[in-house]
Amino acid sequence: MKQIPIALQMYTLRNETEKDFTGTLQKVAGLGYAGVELAGYGGLSPKELQGTLDSLNLRVASSHISLSELRNDVHKVIHDQLELGSSYIVCPYLPPEERTEKHYIQLIDDLNSIGEKCFNEGITLCYHNHDFELTTLSNGKPALEMILNETNPHWVKAEFDIYWLTFAGEKPVEWLKRYQGRTPLVHLKDMTLDGERFFAELGTGGVELTSVLDYGIHSDVDWWIVEQDESRISPIESVRMSLDYLRLNKI
Repeated sequence: MKQIPIALQMYTLRNETEKDFTGTLQKVAGLGYAGVELAGYGGLSPKELQGTLDSLNLRVASSHISLSELRNDVHKVIHDQLELGSSYIVCPYLPPEERTEKHYIQLIDDLNSIGEKCFNEGITLCYHNHDFELTTLSNGKPALEMILNETNPHWVKAEFDIYWLTFAGEKPVEWLKRYQGRTPLVHLKDMTLDGERFFAELGTGGVELTSVLDYGIHSDVDWWIVEQDESRISPIESVRMSLDYLRLNKI
């Protein structure tokens, strides 16, 4: 059976990393995560960071890089990722002013252009969704579908966030099946069962995790990535609980 490694999106521990970046990485390694998804380098150069991660036996699952940086200096981004030993770059967020149909069309062109450059250097570009990409456009389809259908499947992949898909009323496993072969990274998150629908530790909320985890084993998922945008308890405790849930379910 395919064994999919588990990484932590370091944005979850942003308050901790601001105080002690290397010490926080040590805690992540101590919990038993196989890798990290980076959201910044903590003031270290890519080479220094790679050495630190190597000493902790942590791999770089991927790196979240802003769309503006990808547009302005993709060659430097690629160079840094190669130094880090990362195979994936993720476009993580679309600014509010660019969430129009006109901007989505431009985004598709940009992702194809950036994705081709990444592909030529052996790196894969992925697009990370939130809930706003599930709004319906004039063609009757959600923006996320248009983005994925109109980008080159070899150059642009998806990093589906199952919390935001659920938040938007979608079934995450159906998106995984629809885009089989284009989902190497999956953000695992849970959602509270109350009306607030707050971020929750895995296994404590209402997101359909079992079907996603079961399907991932038989699909092309390379990394499960735990992320919790906000936590009502210590973020370190949150990510420990989520990893324990995955281990309990033999992931």
